[in-house]
Amino acid sequence: MKPSEPITAPPAGVRITSSRLGQTVRGGRQTLRDVSLTIEPGELVAIIGASGAGKTTLLETLAGIRPANSGTVDRRHSTDRAQDHDTARPQDTDTDRADGPATVGYVPQDDIIHHELPLERTLRYAARLRLAPGTDPTALDRRVHEVMAELGLTERAGVPVGRLSGGERKRASIAVELLTRPGVFFLDEPTSGLDPAIAVELLRVLRGLADSAATVVLTTHQVTDVEFCDRVVVLTRQGALAFAGTPAAAREFFGVTTLAEVYLRLDEETEPATWPDRFAAGNEQPAPEPPVTTSAAVRRPGRRVGPLHQWVVLTGRNLEIVGRNRLTLAILLGSPLMVLGMFALLFRPGAFEPADPSPNVMVMILFWIAFGGFFFGLTYGLLQICTELPIVRRERLAGVRVGPYLLAKVAVLLPLLALVDLALLGVLRGIDRLPAAGGGAFAALYLTLLLSSAGALALGLLCSASVADAAQATLLLPMLCFPQVLFVGAILPVPEMAAGGRWLSYAMSNRWAFEGLGHTAELERIWRDGASPLGPPLLASYGDSFARPVWVDWVILAGFLVAFLAAAWAVLARRDSRGTA
Repeated sequence: MKPSEPITAPPAGVRITSSRLGQTVRGGRQTLRDVSLTIEPGELVAIIGASGAGKTTLLETLAGIRPANSGTVDRRHSTDRAQDHDTARPQDTDTDRADGPATVGYVPQDDIIHHELPLERTLRYAARLRLAPGTDPTALDRRVHEVMAELGLTERAGVPVGRLSGGERKRASIAVELLTRPGVFFLDEPTSGLDPAIAVELLRVLRGLADSAATVVLTTHQVTDVEFCDRVVVLTRQGALAFAGTPAAAREFFGVTTLAEVYLRLDEETEPATWPDRFAAGNEQPAPEPPVTTSAAVRRPGRRVGPLHQWVVLTGRNLEIVGRNRLTLAILLGSPLMVLGMFALLFRPGAFEPADPSPNVMVMILFWIAFGGFFFGLTYGLLQICTELPIVRRERLAGVRVGPYLLAKVAVLLPLLALVDLALLGVLRGIDRLPAAGGGAFAALYLTLLLSSAGALALGLLCSASVADAAQATLLLPMLCFPQVLFVGAILPVPEMAAGGRWLSYAMSNRWAFEGLGHTAELERIWRDGASPLGPPLLASYGDSFARPVWVDWVILAGFLVAFLAAAWAVLARRDSRGTA
């Protein structure tokens, strides 16, 4: 693409028409009831109602994020006959649904951009994920600076997002979506938590977007926000449409002087259908045009950003985030050093000396090395996804695939684990806590430990994708670690376990790391030929635990790695398809 060539077309307003929308959540509670309305191109529309009235549900349904249980949503550019038509359908499980730059911009209530990166870097990564592949870097940078200028953020370009004010972060979230010049914006509670002056400033930005032909729909609890809007949509507590029209018409319809009194009028009615029936009686809706089924969201034609490109961009962004967060980086690298120091103080040197071995100490050294690799991998992955689930959901809507997202995490964290595992084995070998093995044996020990750490990293990512927040992930840590201690075979050999424990041990990845390390360290030979009287009975209690070739343990550990990554992919894909990420 030539630098002078525009990378995005001017926004074309989108007309949104819903017909008899119904939405039901788990438990059978209906959150939307036969909602029919039309939003014209270039309008700024507010959705209001009491808590639990279904405002966010309606917003997400109109945006195509949450499929309706009944009814239809028709979204089309003002110059097109039909660009999109959603009908009630089963939940879509296709995780690769983006086929071009989205013209629907969605800004949830949560912070949905990484706080560590400067604003300009954040927008540049977002542009590389959203704009067409092959976009000239000069044109991409120009678009980033144009968006910052449009939203008054140019002077904050070098400031980390976490240091921006609340209003600036909201504008930064809008800037991410504005990169592709969407024809319609959906914003969930954009003024929530902002002081009045900043809220007014943000609403003026939204007013400007609408005046430039974009359609803007927002939810709000602040009735003062509605005065900036062209129209207001009022929902009852039961999720029914009580009114849709101008703010002045709303005051007249409900017979009030301020919009705040609308909530009182809704609560005063003992019959929930009173206001919806009154509104429907005076606003007969025309029959909708025949549906035209196309994509899951209004999109401009364009080439898809490929998975390899996504992986490269996400890997670079993850690497920069880790590098900029010095405290996190210090913990990632410092905690293994602390564990290594404890190992050096705990175990005496010379335990693997063939002439005078210490069989019990040998078992404990190899077990704790194996567990250390597992623990490092698990903790590295456990907080990676749950702390950025809103970001994951937003980027999935922009077309980011689950596979590149997960592999980008692995691409950044696995080299750190490789460095930590190498340091662990190298230092222990240097201070005589490991057998005097040659280069080949040391490489085998290292590969075993690295595969164990990689599998644990994948397990951490799986658990992180499955929970709702960091607190739940932290609670999982002891639950995941205790079985990897008790059923590995170090404290109690696997042949000596009860039948249930033996079967459970097969599912412990740490067992295969421990036994692989034991085979490479030649525990059987040292116990059989050494001078210690404990060797032969200990060897008998372990049976053939260390007899198999180490490559078998490698294959099993690699299988855990693949299985955990596949499960993490499936969990994220399912959460996304159900709109719960």
